[in-house]
Parts: sequence; structure tokens; C-alpha cells
Amino acid sequence: MDKNKVSKSKQPLYLMIPLYIACVVLAILSIVPFWVMIVNATRSTTQIQQHAISFIPGGSIAKNFSILNAKKTFNPVIGFTNSAVISVGVTGLAVYFSSLTAYAITAYDWKLKNAFFSMIMAIMMIPAQVTTIGFYQAVYKVGMTNNRLMLILPAIASPMMVFFMRQYLQASLSMEIVQSGRIDGAGEFRIFNQIVLPIMKPAIATQAIFTFVSSWNSYFMPLVLLTKSEKYTMPIMVSLLNGDIYKTEYGCVYLGLTMTVLPLIIVYLFLSKYIVAGVALGGVKG
Repeated sequence: MDKNKVSKSKQPLYLMIPLYIACVVLAILSIVPFWVMIVNATRSTTQIQQHAISFIPGGSIAKNFSILNAKKTFNPVIGFTNSAVISVGVTGLAVYFSSLTAYAITAYDWKLKNAFFSMIMAIMMIPAQVTTIGFYQAVYKVGMTNNRLMLILPAIASPMMVFFMRQYLQASLSMEIVQSGRIDGAGEFRIFNQIVLPIMKPAIATQAIFTFVSSWNSYFMPLVLLTKSEKYTMPIMVSLLNGDIYKTEYGCVYLGLTMTVLPLIIVYLFLSKYIVAGVALGGVKG
């Protein structure tokens, strides 16, 4: 009986071939833009203007790097440092406090719990750009427009991540474990830090990756709040490479883009298994 079930579960090879072809095509479509960007970083501006798309690397990467290094508005050390500080800070605060909020909604019974969660769901529907003017005015009044903390601290409130973490906890958290910790005399924060957080490790890893990538690529809000060149992030510095009055060095621009994207590519290569796990976790029902 078991053998019949196993044989029925196997699909014929000719039915799987179209699926494999579709996966290969999608993989190629995903890789090609990055490869073209990397190749153009090794080509001269003249070559790019003549043939914008090429799959064969050129020999102008040293020249492009020297031009890029001569730009006063582009300092990769400062850009990487600012982007790393902001991205790591945003990721740490968002993951920890969102997990803590989700735990409070899941593990405790209090009067306004459903209303509080409904408010979080409603906030998720509001575009972030709607609050930009009010947020900038508040930051300007307290005199912190060029402070990186103003890009990091708002990450404490992350409604989408709270929703995701709550869904995960409802499916994976056993209240018996929490009760056992309380019986042993552990405080609530100790239970959360030493018992609940390890249980949430797959969800935390997934959300940390997505949050880091989103913060690293953020352009609009840093451009609004940061006006001093020593505070610029990598996306802002790369955008300024297009601002030359006489001539735009496209090879230089592509090299700057490659330097910006390279850390994210490395993150995806090493942590792709968590990204796949995150897609699976997104379908968990509470």
C-alpha cells in the first residue's frame, strides 16, 4: 500500500521538464542585470555609449576606479561606514522590538490586545511617504537633521515585522515552555531573551536579512535628513555621480553601483537558505 502511494506521488519526467525550463529562464533573467552592471563597471564610457549591453568584461576598471577615487562627493570608506552603521542599527532594533511586541501580543491576555493588533494592521496600510513631511519637521525642530540616530530609532516601530513575528509565534510557541520558565523563577525578560528568542531564530534571521537589504538600499529618507557629505550613505554618493555638468562617466557610475550592491550579493549567497525559509514561513497560519 505504501509503495503505491509513493509511486503515485512521483510525477513523470516529461511533466517536470517545463518546470525546470521555467526555473532556468527565471534564474537567467534575475542574474543578467547584475552581470551587465558588473561588466559595465569594467568598460569605458565610450564603450557603454556605443553598446549599452555587453556580456564581455572590458579593461577599463582601473581607469574607472581612478576617476571614481578622484570624485570629491564619493568616498567609499565613509559611505560604507554610514550605510553599515545605519543598516545594522535598524536591523537590530527592528528585529528585537518587533519580536518583543509580537511576544506580548501572543503570550499575554489583556483587554485591548485585539484593538492594539488592529491598530498595527491599520498602520501597515499607510505609505511611509505620507508621514515624511511631519517627521522631517519634528526632526528639524529638535535640531537632529544630520544625525544618523534619526534614521535608526524609527525602526523600533515596524508593523509589518510585528505581524510576521506574531504569525510565527502563534504556530511555534508553546505556552508550557513559558510557564515552566516562570515556575523556575525566571523573569519575563529572561524568558523572552533565553527561551523565546532561540525559538524564533528562523524568523529572526529571515527578517534581519530583508530589513538589512531594505535599509542598505534606502535612498529617499537619508537624502531628506542628511545634508552633510560626511554623513552620506552609499546610495546617495552613487546618485551624485550622475550630477556632472560636462560629462557623465558611465563606467564610473556602474563601478559605484557594483560597490554598493556587492555586500548585498554576498549576503544573499551566504544566507539564501534563510530567505527560502522565510518564504515558507510567510505561509504559516496562526
